Amino acid sequence: MKFWVNNNGKEESVQAADKIRRELIAHDFVLDQKAPSLVISVGGDGTLLSTFHAYIDHLDTVKFVALHTGHLGFYSDWTDDEIDELVARIIEQGDDIPATSYPLIDVEIDAKDGSVIKGTAINEVIVRRLSALTLKTQVDIDNEYFESFRGDGLCFATPTGSTAYSKSIGGALIHPKVNVFQMVEIASINNRVYRTISSPIVIPADQIVHLYPQDAEDYVVNFDGKVVKLKDTECIKAQLSPQRAQFAQYRHRHFWTRVETAFLGKND
Repeated sequence: MKFWVNNNGKEESVQAADKIRRELIAHDFVLDQKAPSLVISVGGDGTLLSTFHAYIDHLDTVKFVALHTGHLGFYSDWTDDEIDELVARIIEQGDDIPATSYPLIDVEIDAKDGSVIKGTAINEVIVRRLSALTLKTQVDIDNEYFESFRGDGLCFATPTGSTAYSKSIGGALIHPKVNVFQMVEIASINNRVYRTISSPIVIPADQIVHLYPQDAEDYVVNFDGKVVKLKDTECIKAQLSPQRAQFAQYRHRHFWTRVETAFLGKND
């Protein structure tokens, strides 16, 4: 089986990645960056996001597994003191990789000159302004007018991304088995002149959110940390992607256990 290991530059990550490479190559696995069946991310959640986007055009053939050199992240089932067990599971399964899949968000940005920018996110897509001015946009859901938003921005989050930035701004936690995404307002303005729903909205897979921004010269769209600057934007469309990210599941970690471990800690 062909595999690739991507790691950050921290010493513990480099050592862990080198050990995984040596062990798998010794068992006749082939190191192949261009067309791997399994991609192993070693580091933190940021490393996993960069690894995912490096193979975003190969989601139908690639499965990911994350090893965290620190505290467990939401995409990682393994830590660096469990390398031997992870390698043993990979060798045991071989080409028959057990996997689970996670929803993604697709965004299309249509400019007034007819040009189109497309992007996909596994965590979230954030629309906001670079300047101190507020974002002003009409929001349509399922081709129906919903609200006129004014505030710092809007965040569109996947279920797995619901534990990241979306949670910090008041979004709901959503189990990844639920095939939806959510829209969360960032510091919306609400007074007698401007009025928004001021609540996270969970949107089903068959519906699209359309944004029609005003004065969109200094708007940006952030895909999992990758920022795209916009100019003369006509419309921004956000919807659940028909694609899903495939994660190798060499052992099961319950989503709510991940949430409890990350935010609450084990009860004595």
